Amino acid sequence: MTTLPRLAASALLVGLVAACSPGGAGDGGRLAAGAQQGGAQAAAPAKIYTVEQLAAKVGCKPKMQVDASDIRTGYCKTKVGEFFVNTFSTEEGKDEWMDRAPEYNPHLVGPRWTVLSSLKVLRALQKPLNGDLHLKDHRTKSPSPSPPAQDDGGDSGY
Repeated sequence: MTTLPRLAASALLVGLVAACSPGGAGDGGRLAAGAQQGGAQAAAPAKIYTVEQLAAKVGCKPKMQVDASDIRTGYCKTKVGEFFVNTFSTEEGKDEWMDRAPEYNPHLVGPRWTVLSSLKVLRALQKPLNGDLHLKDHRTKSPSPSPPAQDDGGDSGY
């Protein structure tokens, strides 16, 4: 099985599992995104994007694969490569999805969204999407997001 079909199968399987699991009831006492902790001021809420808005940032009209109330997945193919864009109704839903995502696949992560593809494609998408590139299992104490891609002044391929 080649990489893209494997990514597609993983994205769809994880999406379907997340869509069928109970939403948010088992939060295990985690703080909701944006909640105050220790009296500190909460950061301004991040802009939440749809699959279509994220895809448009990189010149793609996505082909929807999953369109459920708690997760949406779109497939994109651009000059840069092929990738899947996932958006979630809650940050907790994204975290649950990431808990089930194949840990060997790097992924780009933002507020209530993830993108799955090859490392080469994710590096090209990192700057326009303003996402954190996770190269290792996010469940470790240090998920090792890579630094943002540097602007070399060249054409990004969009």
